[in-house]
Amino acid sequence: MADSKLYEQEHNQADSPPSYGEATLSDTLLFSQTTKARGRSPCDIPSENRPWAVKLNIVIQVVGSRGDVQPFIALGNELQKHGHRVRIATHDQFEDFVRQANLEFYPIGGNPAELMAFMVKNPGLIPSMQTLRSGEIQRKRATISEMLEGCWRSCFKPDMISAEPFVADAIIANPPSFAHVHCAQALGIPLHLCFTMPWSPTAAFPHPLANIKTSSVDVGTGNYLSYLLVEWMTWQGLGDIINSFRERIDLEHVPYSEGPTLAVSLKIPFTYCWSPALVPRPIDWPPHIDVCGFFFRDTPVYTPPPELDAFLRMRGPPVVYIGFGSIVIDDPEALTGTLLDAVHALGVRAIISKGWSKLGGADFEDIFYLDDCPHEWLFQHVSAVVHHGGAGTTACGLSNGRPTMVVPFFGDQPFWGEMINAAGAGPTPVPFKSLNTKNLVEGLKFCLTKEAAIAAGKIASKMVKEDGVKAAVRSFHANLPLEDLRCDLLPDKPAAWRYKHKEKTIKLSKFAMQILLENNRLDQENVKLLETKHIDILHRRWDPVTAMASAYIGIATDIVQAQVGVFTKPYEEYKKAQAQNKSRKIVDESLSKQDPEVSDSHSLPGGNGAMSSSSSIHSTNSHNKKSGTAGLMARASGKSAGKMFVATGKGFFVNVPLAMADGMRAMPGFYGDKAKDCGNVTGWKSGMAAGGKAFSYGIVGGLADLVVQPYKGGRKEGALGVAKGIGKGTLGMISKISGGAVGFYAYPAQGIAKSISNTVHTTKKKEIQAAKREEGAWLIQEGRLTNEDVKVIIDVFEFIKI
Repeated sequence: MADSKLYEQEHNQADSPPSYGEATLSDTLLFSQTTKARGRSPCDIPSENRPWAVKLNIVIQVVGSRGDVQPFIALGNELQKHGHRVRIATHDQFEDFVRQANLEFYPIGGNPAELMAFMVKNPGLIPSMQTLRSGEIQRKRATISEMLEGCWRSCFKPDMISAEPFVADAIIANPPSFAHVHCAQALGIPLHLCFTMPWSPTAAFPHPLANIKTSSVDVGTGNYLSYLLVEWMTWQGLGDIINSFRERIDLEHVPYSEGPTLAVSLKIPFTYCWSPALVPRPIDWPPHIDVCGFFFRDTPVYTPPPELDAFLRMRGPPVVYIGFGSIVIDDPEALTGTLLDAVHALGVRAIISKGWSKLGGADFEDIFYLDDCPHEWLFQHVSAVVHHGGAGTTACGLSNGRPTMVVPFFGDQPFWGEMINAAGAGPTPVPFKSLNTKNLVEGLKFCLTKEAAIAAGKIASKMVKEDGVKAAVRSFHANLPLEDLRCDLLPDKPAAWRYKHKEKTIKLSKFAMQILLENNRLDQENVKLLETKHIDILHRRWDPVTAMASAYIGIATDIVQAQVGVFTKPYEEYKKAQAQNKSRKIVDESLSKQDPEVSDSHSLPGGNGAMSSSSSIHSTNSHNKKSGTAGLMARASGKSAGKMFVATGKGFFVNVPLAMADGMRAMPGFYGDKAKDCGNVTGWKSGMAAGGKAFSYGIVGGLADLVVQPYKGGRKEGALGVAKGIGKGTLGMISKISGGAVGFYAYPAQGIAKSISNTVHTTKKKEIQAAKREEGAWLIQEGRLTNEDVKVIIDVFEFIKI
C-alpha cells in the first residue's frame, strides 16, 4: 500500500494522457499523430503523392515477425500512391494481414512462430548445446533453403489466387530474407535494402546481435568489427545453403571471402526506418545509406470492445500497457504471475496483451487481458508501456510520448532498450531471463516519473516533424537508375527487353515488346533480356601469394565436394523420392477412404480369379517409380562426377591464372597506387577486351613507374624519396608487367568460361523470358488498346530504328 501511495505522489507530477472519455481519434493529441497528420520530414517531401516517372513491379521480401512485416506494409501502400504495383513476399501466416492492406501477396514459407521460439531459446550468435543436440539447426537450415526458393519464385511467378502474371522490376528486402542480392543478380534488376536495426558497419555503435566487450581495442574499432563478425558468422552457417541456391538459379558460387560483405562491396542502397531523433545517422556511413524515420501506417479505424472501453473509463490509478507481441515464451503462466505481482505491488492498473504466448490468468479488477488491438489507438490511452523492444512497438510508444521499459529477448531488442534509456525515456533494459517482480516494479516506477515523461515527450515532438515512409520512398527513387529503367517507346513503363537493330539497342517494356511481336515488327532472335542493374560479384585479391593459395584451396574444396557428391547425391535423390511416394500414398489412402467403391467398380474379368485394374495400375506405377528413382540416382551421381572434372579443368586453366593476374595487379595498392580497371568480364568478347587492356596497361604502367615513382618521391622527400621511388617503381614494374602478361591469357579464359556457362545454364533464363512474355500479353489484354494506340507505338518504334 505504501508503494501505491508513492506511485500516486510521483504520478501526479508527471504528464498523464488525456482522460479516456475525453480522447477520441479526432482529437489533436500532442503525442499521437497519425501518419496522415504528420508534418513534413527534414527532406523536401512533395505535398501531394504524384506518380513517379516509371511505374514498376516491386517485390518486397520480408522475413520475421508481424512487427517486422508491418513497416513494409506502410512502405508498400506509399509506393502504390506513386503508381507502382507492389507485392509483399513473406510468411504464409501473414497473407490476410497483407491482402487486407490492398497489397499483393506471395508466400515464401517458413513459420514465424517457430523462428521466434528458436530465437528466444538462442538469443546469441552461437546456439546452445541443447539446440545442437536436438537437431534444430538442421531443421532451421532446411527452413532457410525453403524461404530462399520462395523469395526467388516471388520475383516472377503469378499471383497464387488471381493468377495475374508478375515479374519484378525492382526488389526491396530486409537483410534476413538472404535471397535478395542473388535474385537481383539473376534478374538484373535494382535492389534496395531496408531494415529496422543497424546492419551497416559503423564506429558509432556495435551490431545489435554482437555482444562484444572491448578492452585494449579502441571502442570505435570494436564497434566496426562487430558488424564484420556477425556477417562472417552468418555466412559460415549459411554460405553453403546460399551457394547451393545460387547454383539452382544458374549463378556462380560466391567466394567465401566475399559472401559476408556483399552489401558493402556492392554499395547496395540501404534505408533504415528509425527516427534520427532517437538514433542519429552515423557520420561514417556513405551517401547511399539513409535514415528516414519510423514507418507508420495510417491509424486503423478501431472501435474497442465494450469490456476494454469500460476498463479504460473506470476511475482509478492510471493504466500501463504490458505486452510481448509475437515472442513465444516457454512458461507463460510464470511470466503472467510476475506481471500480476508487479502490478499489484505498485498499485497501478494494467492492460496485458495475450500475444503469441497466450498470456493470461485469474481475473482482477485492475487487470485487462487484451487480444489483438492497434497500438496506434491503444497507446493514446495509457501512461507507460512495457514491451520486448521490437522496433515497431518502440516507434509507436515513443511517437505517443509514452515512457518505455524494454524487456529484450534477442536480436535488436537490447539495442532499442539502450537507446531509449540513453534518451532518458525509459529505465535500463531488463533482459527477459533476468526479469522478476522487483526489477519490473523499479522499471515501471521510472517510467511513471515526470523526468521520463518529459524525455519521451521531447522525442515525440521531434518525431512529429518526420514522415519516414515518404522519405524512404524518396530514398528508393533517388537510388534507381531511371534512364536505364525507361522503355524507349513508352517512357512511363519499365524496360524489360533489349532489341538489337544494326548498331542501335532499343529498350522495350513487356507491354511494347508484346505489341511489336503480335504485329510482326521485330525478329525475336534479336530480342534479349535486359539487365537494368548489372550486379557483378568480384573476387577481390590482395596479393599473388594469398590469391594463389585461395585458388588452390577452392579447387581442392570443389573436387572433394564433387567426389563426396558421387555417393551422397544419389542418396538425397532416394530420400526425396521416398518422401514423395509417402505423400502420394497418404493422398491415395485419403481418396480411397472417401470413395471405397472406386477400386471395385473397375475389375477386369479373368475366369475364376478376377484381377482389379487398380491393382494392375498400382503394380505398373510402382515399377515405373522404382525405375524413375534409379534413373534420378544415377543421374545425380553422374552429375557430381562431371562436376569433379569441370572443377579440375576450370580450376587449373582459369581460376589459378586469374588469381595470379588479379593478385599481381593488386600489389601496387601496398604503396598507394592502383592498377587501371579493365572492365567487367561477362563473356568471351569482354574477356578479350579485358585481356588486351590488362596487357597494355601493365606494360605502359610498369615502365612508367620506373620514372614516375622516383620523380614523385624526390619532389616530396628529396633524396630519400628518390630511393623510395626507385623501390616502388621496381615493384610496380614487376607486378604490373607480370599481371598484364598473365591477364592477357587469364581474362579471355574467364570470358570463354562464362560464355560456356551462360550457354549451358539457360533454364532459369528461359523461365524469366516466358514469365515476361506472359505478363506482356496480360497487360495488353487488361489495357484495352485501340488500333490507334497500337499504330502510335509501332510508328515510334519504326522512327527510333532509323
